[in-house]
Amino acid sequence: MSNVGADFSINPNGTLNILWKGRQTLFIPTDGLTGYNQHNNTGYGNFSLLVNPDSCTLSTCDLSLAAIDYIPSLAGNAFFCAIFGFFLFINVFFAIRYKTWGYGVSMFFGLLGEVVGYASRIALNKSPFDPTGNEFIIYIVCLTIAPAFLSAGIYLCLGRIVVVFGESISRFRPRTYTLIFCFCDFFSLVLQGAGGGIASTANSYHVEQGGINTMLAGLSFQVVSLFIFATMSLEYAFRLYKNPMSWDTAYTALYNTTRFKSFLWGLSVATLTLFIRSVYRVAELSQGFNGSLANNQAGFMVLEGAMVTVAAGCMTFLHPGIAFRGRWSDANFHFRKGKGDTEKRNSGDIEGDGVATSSTTTPNGIDMS
Repeated sequence: MSNVGADFSINPNGTLNILWKGRQTLFIPTDGLTGYNQHNNTGYGNFSLLVNPDSCTLSTCDLSLAAIDYIPSLAGNAFFCAIFGFFLFINVFFAIRYKTWGYGVSMFFGLLGEVVGYASRIALNKSPFDPTGNEFIIYIVCLTIAPAFLSAGIYLCLGRIVVVFGESISRFRPRTYTLIFCFCDFFSLVLQGAGGGIASTANSYHVEQGGINTMLAGLSFQVVSLFIFATMSLEYAFRLYKNPMSWDTAYTALYNTTRFKSFLWGLSVATLTLFIRSVYRVAELSQGFNGSLANNQAGFMVLEGAMVTVAAGCMTFLHPGIAFRGRWSDANFHFRKGKGDTEKRNSGDIEGDGVATSSTTTPNGIDMS
């Protein structure tokens, strides 16, 4: 698709004044590679290739006309594609094995997005000028929104953690945490997905910048959500520290295990790495697709790829299905509490909100009910 407007004029020295992606640009005919200098709005090389960059190859055009200003590493992107595929397989197995359906769905879509996104970057390694434009769109959209699904998995865990340690200690009910942060995550995801689609298919800088700004709003919202989530989690942890005698004794044998404590640390690390990644992407997009951060492969591989890999690894190998030792369903909660739920709670049934009020425990925390 042409990026040049129909109107152009020829200067006395043989250069052309053209409209490139909605910007007035000076084109200088040369015998070398065809390209575009964004800093001074100057095109150069073969005019027909600038008009139709889909026909570019590495022997005719420089990477300024490619989807990104570098050739994505085949080894690096294949590694990330493979490891996220491995995590995806494990999470599907764990979701079926432990019946962690909500968490499993979040991890499935998050990891699938990572696999597809890095597969598209592998395709860009083979065809950096991306004549169809599809690989760049898929890469941008998938790798932008995929971590939002991973964040949703973290948010779903907090409500059950509150049930396990004790709802009476928490400032909010478990379902309140879930509703607030899952809504924030969904809103962030919609903005990122819509903005990515607009920006990656734009034929003018004005439309492209509008899409980038939409993505930037979604990512900024995700950063704020993660920060508030981390703050509220720390506040609940502080309440637990200050009120050790108020912990729910029905789950003593669970939360005292090394496995469960490791799971909590894993969620903390995952939250931190996703937060770092999101801050990086906000800084990257604030410069636009042509900025230095967006075209720095090393920075992308570390602050995007490695950060999300650490988060997904913690959420996979320290899976809640394993950490809860078969009591994931017991620690569930209802979004609406009816009379039947109250009767179950009062009778000591740990189904639903997962709190047994009539159980009897020994000083060592052994349930004798």
